[in-house]
Amino acid sequence: MSLNIQDMMAKVQELQSRMGDVQAKLRGLETTVEVGGGMVSVTINGKQEVKKIKLEKSVVTPDDIELLEDLILSAINKAIDQSQKMAQEEMGKATSGMIPNIPGLDLGNLGL
Repeated sequence: MSLNIQDMMAKVQELQSRMGDVQAKLRGLETTVEVGGGMVSVTINGKQEVKKIKLEKSVVTPDDIELLEDLILSAINKAIDQSQKMAQEEMGKATSGMIPNIPGLDLGNLGL
């Protein structure tokens, strides 16, 4: 098995280009999560940037700030989870066939 440096560098450049495209796409993809029967909703993009928080008036009461805090926290955490799954799917599409599936190889810290 011979190692062709030029082929390998071309694949790395193609992968970098695809990753840049995915990063740009993720900024435009959004997901919205509702909790508390729709009392709180959070919209987040594929880069895990919170874009919008919507509160129903009925949940904004000075007597129960803890409930509001819990609902907001829950909505943000669920939205982040959905956003991360969305990002993984998009990264998987972009890297399909480019990176070998090696058990135990974790490329998460590289954004892959």
